[in-house]
Amino acid sequence: MSNVAAQPDVVEVDAVVIGGGFAGLYSVHVLSNKLGLDVQAFDNAGDVGGTWYWNRYPGARSDTEVNAYCYFFDEKLYREWKWSERYPRQTEILSYLNHVADRYDLRKNYQFSTQVESVVFDEESSRWTVTTDKGQRFSARFLIEAVGLLSATNVPEFPGQERFKGEMYHTARWPHEQVDLAGKRVGVIGTGSSGIQVISELAPIAEHLTVFQRTPQWVVPSRHRPIDPDLLDRIHGDYAGYHREVLYSTTAFGFPESAISAESVDEAARHDAFEKVYDDGGGFQYMFKAFNDVGTSLVANKAATDVIEKKIRETVKDPAVAELLVPTELYAKRPLCCDNYYESYNYPTTTLVDVKANPIVEFTEKGIRAGDTEYELDVIVLATGFDAVSGNQLRIFQQGRQGLSLQDKWRDRPYTYLGTMTAGFPNLYMVYGPMGPFTNQPPVHEAQVNWIGDAIQHTLEIGARTLEPTQKAEDDWMELCDEGAAQTLFPRVNSWINGANIPGKPVVNYFYMGGNAAYMDFMDADRASRFGDHFLTDGEPAKVEA
Repeated sequence: MSNVAAQPDVVEVDAVVIGGGFAGLYSVHVLSNKLGLDVQAFDNAGDVGGTWYWNRYPGARSDTEVNAYCYFFDEKLYREWKWSERYPRQTEILSYLNHVADRYDLRKNYQFSTQVESVVFDEESSRWTVTTDKGQRFSARFLIEAVGLLSATNVPEFPGQERFKGEMYHTARWPHEQVDLAGKRVGVIGTGSSGIQVISELAPIAEHLTVFQRTPQWVVPSRHRPIDPDLLDRIHGDYAGYHREVLYSTTAFGFPESAISAESVDEAARHDAFEKVYDDGGGFQYMFKAFNDVGTSLVANKAATDVIEKKIRETVKDPAVAELLVPTELYAKRPLCCDNYYESYNYPTTTLVDVKANPIVEFTEKGIRAGDTEYELDVIVLATGFDAVSGNQLRIFQQGRQGLSLQDKWRDRPYTYLGTMTAGFPNLYMVYGPMGPFTNQPPVHEAQVNWIGDAIQHTLEIGARTLEPTQKAEDDWMELCDEGAAQTLFPRVNSWINGANIPGKPVVNYFYMGGNAAYMDFMDADRASRFGDHFLTDGEPAKVEA
């Protein structure tokens, strides 16, 4: 751990990294171990892990197949670490990240249990002043924000919440000590990715489980099982080739994506294809493996939801409950998967409350009042998600050139170039920031951090003080992102993908929807031009190299 500076001293370092998850750890590895920079890293958690440090709720696990939900930068690490199943639990993922931190000696750079409160660019020195909640100040030439796409916790306030006499937990801030919920009356608010995992885990053990559902979700099974050994043999046989396949695909999830349009085949073929993928399991597979147009074609989308609706009605014994569980929206949110989710509603001890028809009125001493009914509870679980994509950046005060704050610049929406930089904030880099690709994250984290490392190395090699995108590059990127998103079905459904889950947040596009292969090409083009065409060095147009 780095030395803590006493006020009013300012500790000078080459770079500051904010975040200790997949992206933050790799950022520290690249900047410290590869580029040889003096790096100070922070995380508000007590140790490494990022989202997997905090999300310890019952049933927490990856819903991305782990053969692509991991690091690729070291083939030996990939071969030596043995995962127990295709969708590992939180404890196994956290153990993996702890192993990575130890293996590459990354903890020495970190100060944990520390919140970065502000980052301010000094135009005279071309350095960032970073201030923590401990009153410390650090001066850094480069700033890397690896703060997480889904990590700014959304904790809604309900009337009377302070009166509840039982236990209350948020899925994203679950206690580290064991929480025994067996035999208790548990209420779960929220049916997103975390909510469905909690519900499936608690339904068999709770004395009574009450689910407060605002919006039903399209959920397919995960089909938990060990990783296919034939798949691992194929990966090990051509590791570099597989890694390239992952990065130069549409979604970077590591499975074969369909090249066939659902509209090009008849209804029976569509149904059979979705049945097959449903039976194999996996939410992202269901959206991208059967056909290539589920996110863009109403025909394909309806074929996908027809099969899920059929499964819901076949699985859930009470037709009235099944009706409440069938969404009326398009299949255009982050695709969800979880084993035994719909089966959870067959337990006589599970109650489903439709809070659109019977809104939550208040918390009481004994539980929750929804509509005219009071539901008595021992425990309330808030599975209410995150202020996603831009939330964690905006929780840090950030000031760039000419006194412009990020909060003001992003008041109407986030503006970035490639989801990695924003004009007017020199040498500030974001990993998987707003307007980045809509993909699996860890492989893209690596690709972006490699690009960031190359940009920093280029800045050092040419003797420049700063590098930043031009306003035109940012404007062009935003236009491209919005044009691409408009061709999909995602803007038609309210979700965290467009900010609709947070009251008062701009409801806009937050992603590049053109696929990761095209996104990789953009990063490769910047390298080929030696960060010329789209950039300013020391505030002036960069030299363009063909």
